[in-house]
Amino acid sequence: MPSVSVIIPYYKKINYIKKTINSVLNQTFQDFEIILIYDDEKLDDLITLENEYKKNPKIKIIKNLNNLGAGISRNIGIKHANGEIISFLDADDYWLPEKLNKQLKFMNENNYDFTFCDYEKKLSEKKNIKVISSKKKIGYDDLIKSCDIGLSTVSVKKKILVDNLFPSLKTKEDYVAWLKITKNNSYAYNLPENLVIWNKSKNSLSSNFFQKVKDGFKVYNTYEKFNIIKSLYCLFLLSFNSLKRKF
Repeated sequence: MPSVSVIIPYYKKINYIKKTINSVLNQTFQDFEIILIYDDEKLDDLITLENEYKKNPKIKIIKNLNNLGAGISRNIGIKHANGEIISFLDADDYWLPEKLNKQLKFMNENNYDFTFCDYEKKLSEKKNIKVISSKKKIGYDDLIKSCDIGLSTVSVKKKILVDNLFPSLKTKEDYVAWLKITKNNSYAYNLPENLVIWNKSKNSLSSNFFQKVKDGFKVYNTYEKFNIIKSLYCLFLLSFNSLKRKF
């Protein structure tokens, strides 16, 4: 049984996915499985992926019957995961070779359940932004104001995800999951190294400003059950802190 399950939802990222998967296969730590959740009703890319990876015993491809979105696809991946540790990766991001090795050592030495690391946003060929958390650990009160936790940087013990699954949101679904976890007096611990590259791809929902604002309001008003004024105030803080990281 692998000790780590790497969950990758897939939807129309054929130009990125090979580099993404290879960044996992080339890790210095090799005791893992990759669970690729195919979330596209069109099968063209599935045929390509199966032809490329069907002979690799480390890779399991699960096809959704309908397009369910990244959050629900991750939940399906968690259900099928054999590893004690779950690591998340988006289909257009990639890891540096020491990512798993360093993060698992960080978790084991400190007995941490929920960890993340710094990362670099590749916005264009000429513009990169380093996202560095100023805090060694992040709790619920910190997270409400600013989310420094990049989805593709997270490694978390499966046991705490079972009751803290992802909602059906187009964006910010990971933010809701992190809030659920930290609301139970848990913390996310930062490994202060850049071990992940985040790509801004053309058809990425996470790059859609208006969708992010809409879903950000839902996080506070629907999931956290804040009133409208408090939801708007928290959304302002979240957006302001996100913009600060871009300059």
